[in-house]
Amino acid sequence: MASRDPPATSHAPPDVPSGVSLFLTIPYAFFLPELIFGVWVWILVAATQVASPLLQGWVMYVSLTSFLISLMLLLSYVFGFYKRYESWKILDSLYHGTTGILYMSAAVLQVHATILSETQDLKNYYINTAASFFAFITTLLYILHAFSIYYH
Repeated sequence: MASRDPPATSHAPPDVPSGVSLFLTIPYAFFLPELIFGVWVWILVAATQVASPLLQGWVMYVSLTSFLISLMLLLSYVFGFYKRYESWKILDSLYHGTTGILYMSAAVLQVHATILSETQDLKNYYINTAASFFAFITTLLYILHAFSIYYH
């Protein structure tokens, strides 16, 4: 009896874990920290008195959009939607690389907004400092994810 070929829709290699083990293997283990630190960025920016709307508006846009797209990508891994497409690995690497660059620009702008708020209310300065810290951590996570999915 001849073996049957797998269906044409399953292009994903067997090295992609499923279930909870997805969160325990590199590069997929970066998803949850990216989401958690990204949420902290936009919560902290939203909690401050906005000193310069253009700067912090970009930070909010990047962090919120990245959170939503990363959440959709994570759900596609959890539910196995990525198996339908051949180029999911390239998409994942390109998305996280691009988001890492955008987050770097947002983190630099957040630091500038922090410097501008230094002479104003000290509470807002501390919140902006925390948002800057989390923005750089999130940038690092996105870049690590991009490189690890590329080299994996």
